[in-house]
Amino acid sequence: MQFASRLDNVETSAIRELFKLLGTPGIISFAGGFPDSAMFDVEGLKEASQKALSEEPGGALQYGATEGYEPLRTQLSAFMKTKGVEVDPSGLIVTTGSQQALDLLGKTMISPGDKVIVEGPTFLATIQCFRLYGAQLISAPIDENGVKTDELEKLIAEHKPKFVYLIPTFGNPSGAMLSLERRKKVLELAVKYQTLVVEDDPYGDLYFGEAPPPSIMALSKDVPGSRELIAHCGSLSKVLSPGLRIGWMIAPAELLAKATMCKQFSDAHTSTFSQATAAQYLKSGRMPGTLAHVREVYGQRAQAMGSALKRELGDAVSFVQPNGGLFFWARLTGANGKLADANVLAKRAIEKLVAFVPGAPFFAENPDVATLRLSFATADVAKIEEGVKRLGQAL
Repeated sequence: MQFASRLDNVETSAIRELFKLLGTPGIISFAGGFPDSAMFDVEGLKEASQKALSEEPGGALQYGATEGYEPLRTQLSAFMKTKGVEVDPSGLIVTTGSQQALDLLGKTMISPGDKVIVEGPTFLATIQCFRLYGAQLISAPIDENGVKTDELEKLIAEHKPKFVYLIPTFGNPSGAMLSLERRKKVLELAVKYQTLVVEDDPYGDLYFGEAPPPSIMALSKDVPGSRELIAHCGSLSKVLSPGLRIGWMIAPAELLAKATMCKQFSDAHTSTFSQATAAQYLKSGRMPGTLAHVREVYGQRAQAMGSALKRELGDAVSFVQPNGGLFFWARLTGANGKLADANVLAKRAIEKLVAFVPGAPFFAENPDVATLRLSFATADVAKIEEGVKRLGQAL
């Protein structure tokens, strides 16, 4: 068969390929980017779905508006207000997970050959999605405080990208949190160069201890002219349930209209039953309690993983302890002649019945083979300690 040429530059996800190895009995996996299913508020979701069916069965079971189920858009508007973002329900669209928002951005914004700046490293599916539409991806370097804005400005000035894509709060895979100072600088750059900035924020509510700075979109009210240059993607997948497939996008009206048109071609609308369930859940007032619970559990697991890595791997690995999200981003140092290639270590680790994701595929340019991503979300403290011990043995 003759397939579309756009597939030539897209590879199968390294993570999906790795999952084929994870059926081995007794394996401890730090590879997935999933929330822990034990954290799901099953009772709350059951109650919400029953209310959706009893109170407005037609709305929950019938075809719906491409932009989204109106009661959910209203609840998402209120949810965003608690995070400092004023947005009318008509100023956002509901997407089938935030992943669809990224796809819609690709469809509406990227022509073959267009340049897009992403972080190095960044979300693997973003790299694949934007390349599918023909983007030339440019990597902006990051550190523990997120994207280096001085370097970002140089890249914007040189490449004049269609847009800049950032995960500023506990990014996947980096776990980094963009500082308040740099968030303001990003807004200033958007205005100075009239460049769209896409803020992907699926992890911002998963903080441990002190809350992160306000989102780039929330801060845009303080930088004149910046709000119309920001697109914000949100999701309930990591905090409530990925199975609901509920995400949303806030963006300038013209971009939202184009995205809605493309979504209509793609799936007509996100599942109305899922939307109605999510709307009832948000209306119920259970979300703050759910968030408090998952923050506490994930915070304990992150602390356990950091301590175990220091104890079992010592100076053979370097990392910054994350303040939220689901991931550790680490780098093999090669100290004392130890291994410094995460791809080789991944194979050895599988033999020791522990799995992680090598970091190289998360780079759009100049991959660093010494890096690796470890998720602490789905393993309890005992499994984390045992898994990191096995990782030390593999090293």
